Amino acid sequence: MTQIQTELTRVHELRQLLQQASYAYYVLDAPVMEDAVYDQLYRELQQLEIQHPELVTPDSPTQRIGERPATQFTSVRHNIPLYSLENAFNVDELHAWDLRWRRQVPNIDAAEYVTELKIDGSAIALTYQDGILVRGATRGDGVTGEDITQNVRTIRSIPLRLNFDGLANIEKIEVRGEAFLPLEVFKQINEERQKAGEQLFANPRNAAAGTLRQLDSRIVARRRLDFFAYTLHIPGMDDASIANTQWEALELLQRMGFRVNSQHQLCQSLTEVADYYKYWDTERLNLPYMTDGVVVKLNSFKLQEQLGFTQKFPRWAVALKYPAQEAPTRVENIAVNVGRTGALTPLAEMRPVQLAGTTVSRATLHNSDRITQLDIRIGDTVIVRKAGEIIPEVVRVLKELRPLDTQPFIMPSNCPVCGQTVVRETGEAVTRCVNASCAAILKGSIEHWVSRDALDVKGVGEKLVHQLVDKGVVHSVADLYDLTAEQLFALERMGEKSAQKLIEAIAQSKNQPWSRVLYGLGIRHVGSVNAQLLSEKYRTVEELGTAKQSDIEGIYGIGAEIAQSVYQWFRISANQTLIERLQAAGLQFANTEATATVVNANLKLAGKTLVITGTLPTLKRDEAKELIQKAGGKITESVSKKTDYLVVGEDAGSKLEKAQTLGIAQLTEAQLLAILEN
Repeated sequence: MTQIQTELTRVHELRQLLQQASYAYYVLDAPVMEDAVYDQLYRELQQLEIQHPELVTPDSPTQRIGERPATQFTSVRHNIPLYSLENAFNVDELHAWDLRWRRQVPNIDAAEYVTELKIDGSAIALTYQDGILVRGATRGDGVTGEDITQNVRTIRSIPLRLNFDGLANIEKIEVRGEAFLPLEVFKQINEERQKAGEQLFANPRNAAAGTLRQLDSRIVARRRLDFFAYTLHIPGMDDASIANTQWEALELLQRMGFRVNSQHQLCQSLTEVADYYKYWDTERLNLPYMTDGVVVKLNSFKLQEQLGFTQKFPRWAVALKYPAQEAPTRVENIAVNVGRTGALTPLAEMRPVQLAGTTVSRATLHNSDRITQLDIRIGDTVIVRKAGEIIPEVVRVLKELRPLDTQPFIMPSNCPVCGQTVVRETGEAVTRCVNASCAAILKGSIEHWVSRDALDVKGVGEKLVHQLVDKGVVHSVADLYDLTAEQLFALERMGEKSAQKLIEAIAQSKNQPWSRVLYGLGIRHVGSVNAQLLSEKYRTVEELGTAKQSDIEGIYGIGAEIAQSVYQWFRISANQTLIERLQAAGLQFANTEATATVVNANLKLAGKTLVITGTLPTLKRDEAKELIQKAGGKITESVSKKTDYLVVGEDAGSKLEKAQTLGIAQLTEAQLLAILEN
């Protein structure tokens, strides 16, 4: 094969990879490729096409702005296209961009630049008619987006009415900006998903994009998206009539009532721009939101107008991006942790490496299936990254660097904490210790009991729980209510006042309602919503404990798996003893009129009918049905006018065609899980 044939083959390969990634990101809301990888492949294709212009075709990803938007919302055409930005990845490439635009206007000597942090979120366009917000739209392909006005209205930092009287004579104004999830909010969402056993969001950017495209605006409101405005346009008018520069435009946006990122800077030279970029390379790690680079714009609107646009980018702006937060390191050991439910979770213990401003030395490997997929071994060199700059994970193993004497890692057949034989049930990826006396399970059970959504015992954290169990002070959650201030005071780093406060906090937890107590018991598959359902139906623990499995399963929203788990839990004598002790301690095991709640309002799919078609990415068909039924939804096998949602996987058939004909809303697996998560 000749050199040109080899390069032609590579061009076709790159186009296919990039088109698949673009479709997954923009249409399916299920990203299959990290931005850094996409950028690398894009630049490789771009370079090949520069070297061989004869290989350029109209359908190449380099010849278009992006893919078509998804079809679940009304498509709208932007009055002014939302162009993407050309990328630069170091200061040298910044200088190359500067030289390019200067060739277009050779008589320009000095120029001002405005630098702004590139917020890692989702771009949206807002339209105001006579000062009132009338439309919010996603970027889409830059020309056509999706109307998400109802979702945009839930974002508190977006004004519904402009408060700048000086624009009263202008009928229409378009504002562009970035919707994003603050890191603390993102962390809370993932913590809740982890507690519920749901798949975590990879990073705040994907979570924000998925949130904006939720069909239920109530979910969007609960996610607490934020927004930074960065530019405005007046269709049919010269923008310079209201602002002459980008700096003035940012000030104007603030006066109009928008939140503008406060870290923007006016620079008189590229040296100042480079200093800004270098400063935020590390300082950005202290920000409450994610940023993956710096946007550099020529300040003068007159100069921007002179330069104009290429087919894809404005010539007067560039995105100066930071390198991906990935690094190679060596796996020194693979440890196995045991959680509250007895689940064994393997962890890679690695040579410490700096990622996103912190030292990373451990990363979860999830389960034995993930270990098999990676084929990770002690001694391997791996690429590790922080997903969303928060969660360390092993991306891949560099097998070409593998030492000759390595051996495949095999999950232990006995619990590493108590030594009892572990089990892996058919159809599950998780290996479990089933010894109820295991110290690891006990620690996890107590941590769950005192957690915010359960008994909410403030001051009892992980370190204290480990001390209580390791020193033999506590052998069950019931022992918490027998603790004395003297026992706590004897523990490490525990003062007399702190001990007394903890005793008071434990005592206050006795006032928590029956539904929280039931959730706190940690019965497998019983989350906080299911606990409310059960406590509403069975108003006392005695009623629930003597209920038939078939009766429990008959509760609207409770499936067979939950019913079996609850029924079996109450058949264990040790659990009966635990309830007796907690009742004697004064915990609430019965509903009262004051604590009774209307549960149906908390069911995310109450009254909704859903149909599933195709193969879902991670969920088995029965698992998806179970989740839908838990949330109050009804599953049917055929699509009709009564169907509310069609959950679509790969290789969807005639059901999808019929749903499209009837105009029925479609959900991906990720969108379904997002609806269920709160």
